[in-house]
Amino acid sequence: MTGVDAGALGLNLAVSAGAALAVMLLTFAVATVKGVHRIVDVAWGLAFTAVAVVTWFLSDGYGDEGRRFAVVLATAVWGLRLSAHIARRGRGHGEDPRYARMLARAPGSPTLYALRTVYLLQGALVWLVSLPVQAAAYLPSPLDVLALLGLAVWAVGLFFEAVGDHQLARFKADPAHRGRVMDRGLWSWTRHPNYFGDFLVWWGLYLTACGTWQTAALTVVSPLVMSGLLIRGSGKRLLEAHMAQRPGYAAYTARTSGFFPRPPRRRASGTAAR
Repeated sequence: MTGVDAGALGLNLAVSAGAALAVMLLTFAVATVKGVHRIVDVAWGLAFTAVAVVTWFLSDGYGDEGRRFAVVLATAVWGLRLSAHIARRGRGHGEDPRYARMLARAPGSPTLYALRTVYLLQGALVWLVSLPVQAAAYLPSPLDVLALLGLAVWAVGLFFEAVGDHQLARFKADPAHRGRVMDRGLWSWTRHPNYFGDFLVWWGLYLTACGTWQTAALTVVSPLVMSGLLIRGSGKRLLEAHMAQRPGYAAYTARTSGFFPRPPRRRASGTAAR
């Protein structure tokens, strides 16, 4: 790859895989002792942060300082905010119904099934999705227009994700809203501002890795995989399947964009809550 030390980047890829795996295995041990596997969702952002920290140290002397600092900091800010939000949201709750249903159908040992299908899979996904962060840190060229555009896209994504999460948390905290759908603020423009924000975050980080055509080609799998997870995988599709039978949700979906933001068709209140 032009300008990129392939050997150093290869070492980074290997060590970062170990870092992501270590976070997931430690989380698995804690979850097994506590009997609650929902904490793996907290580990998702922490694992990305671990990969970013490893990349920061290993890329020293290889990549441009400004680009290294920007992509590592952006990843850590996103990951730590997400983990803190999920930890606050899950405090005091038992097992996530998704994991309870999955483990109830597990062939053989539920614990080993969780290790294979949740923790190891998520560790592999962290490594795969974080490819742009790792590659960008080894680009010797300073931040260019494309990279700055990527950071701007990342910032818009973080805004959608953080503000959407905050708005929903405040809405659900009010007892008067029990049984109602959140259709205000960003949630009136898209049914999934947090997932849309995640989508922008990873396409933005991908743009920071497009300093050469080789790194662009190597890392495009990252935003594509993340987009698939958010829209067709464990994100939007599963949540909407869960919400589909709730009163008022059909009316909400009829007036509100399913993913990409647009003005709502009409202003109205629903009758279901997330």
